[in-house]
Amino acid sequence: MTDQAEQASAAQPSAPEIPGKPTSASRTTLSHIMTHSDTNLLGTVHGGVIMKLVDDAAGAVAGRHSGGPAVTASMDEMAFLEPVRVGDLVHVKAQVNWTGRTSMEVGVRVLAERWNESAPATQVGSAYLVFAAVDADGKPRTVPPVLPETEKDKRRYQEAQIRRTHRLARRRAIMELRERRVAEGYED
Repeated sequence: MTDQAEQASAAQPSAPEIPGKPTSASRTTLSHIMTHSDTNLLGTVHGGVIMKLVDDAAGAVAGRHSGGPAVTASMDEMAFLEPVRVGDLVHVKAQVNWTGRTSMEVGVRVLAERWNESAPATQVGSAYLVFAAVDADGKPRTVPPVLPETEKDKRRYQEAQIRRTHRLARRRAIMELRERRVAEGYED
């Protein structure tokens, strides 16, 4: 490190390190019985209703983990695996998989079971959402690191890092394409 770099580093106060939180500290399950008002034209539950439940559960987890408000930045890979029907009891299970400086990836599993049967719940969907922690002015704020506890948590953390790398590469490639098109005289 050069003398100038050391001086600049010493002149800047370092942010206090935030202690990490275990995955289990913010994990949550939201359950809801599906009714006729939740259906689409096919008579099954509308995907948007499920997506709202997913966003609600993920937002609760992000807020718990970050200790304050967090906003949805993106939703990746919302997969609908099976239809959900009127009378299904839907369980939306969410947890923080990965944290950056101000953002968190929340993984969500959606399970459904008949409200009046004792059969095990079936996985009907899954999603990954990225949340940004914000302060009262809507500016990004630092989040505590997530501390994976189980082997499954560690796997989810590693997979989340891969998804983040892909999100950033996709964003960079799109921005480069747009800049190239502008330089070539195209107006989008």
